[in-house]
Amino acid sequence: MDAWWTQILTALHEEFADITEVGQLTKVTTRLLIAAVLGGILGYEREHKGKAAGVRTHMLVSIGAALFVLVPSMAGSQADAMSRVVQGIVAGIGFLGAGTILKGNRLDTHDVKGLTTAAGLWMTAAIGIAAGMGREATAVLSTLLAWAVLALGPLLFERADRGADD
Repeated sequence: MDAWWTQILTALHEEFADITEVGQLTKVTTRLLIAAVLGGILGYEREHKGKAAGVRTHMLVSIGAALFVLVPSMAGSQADAMSRVVQGIVAGIGFLGAGTILKGNRLDTHDVKGLTTAAGLWMTAAIGIAAGMGREATAVLSTLLAWAVLALGPLLFERADRGADD
């Protein structure tokens, strides 16, 4: 009976042994948390404006992208393999983004909605990739720039339009 439980515990220990050191645990946790927080910042801005893809969607996209690059990196993948992983993420997010783009009135071919949200999801995936690859400063800077475009861009255009009317 002891051998049976010992085998189960040994198997479980081996299954959960992908993070073996405190430093490695800290690195993985930091990268995933940064991806979550940065994705949440962009998602909050979108949700605040009443868009379909909000905090949870952006956080999941960012965490997912970070995880997709973090796991192969931890497994020792080479640069060419990581390049293919990134290509797959970009293509996959393209499909997710396409789902957020809706054509409005069928008679009006110019009424397309969701392009900015789709671009935001694409940017969020890129931020997640940066965080997952350990490029936290780049991820933070990119988030700040994306937030500025999303939050401040409409205000600047509104002000420019008012100035043109005068």
